[in-house]
Amino acid sequence: MTGFEMFWPMVAHAFLVFCLYALLVVRRAAVVRDGKVERIAFRENLAEPEESRVVNKAIANQFELPVLFYAVSVLLFMTEADNIVAVVLAWFFVVARYVQAAMQLTGNLPLRRLSFMLGFVALFLMWLWLVAWMGTS
Repeated sequence: MTGFEMFWPMVAHAFLVFCLYALLVVRRAAVVRDGKVERIAFRENLAEPEESRVVNKAIANQFELPVLFYAVSVLLFMTEADNIVAVVLAWFFVVARYVQAAMQLTGNLPLRRLSFMLGFVALFLMWLWLVAWMGTS
C-alpha cells in the first residue's frame, strides 16, 4: 500500500456531498422559477417544497454518521492500522452512503434503510478494527 488508500474513500464521500449540494441548487432554482416558493423561503427556513427538501435532508444525512467515518479514517491512518481490512470497510461505507442518498432521492425506503444499516455495520467494524489494532499494539 502507498499510504494514501485510506483517504480515497473520504474523497469519494466528499464528492457525493458536493454533488448533492449541486443538485440542491438546481432543484431550488427550479421551484423558485416554477413559482412554487419565493427565494426568501430558503433564507428564512420556511416550508420548502418536497423537490428540494428531500435533497436538503440527504445532505444533512451526510453530516451525521459520516462524522464518525472521517474520525475513524484519520485515526486508522495515524495509528498505521489503515491496511486492506480498513480500506475495504471504508469503501463499503462510502458505497452504502451513495446508495442511501440515491434511495432517499428516489423514495425507495426499504433499500434506503438496508443501505444505511450496511454502512452502519461497516463503520462499526472500522471502529472495532481500530480498537483491536490499538489493543494489540
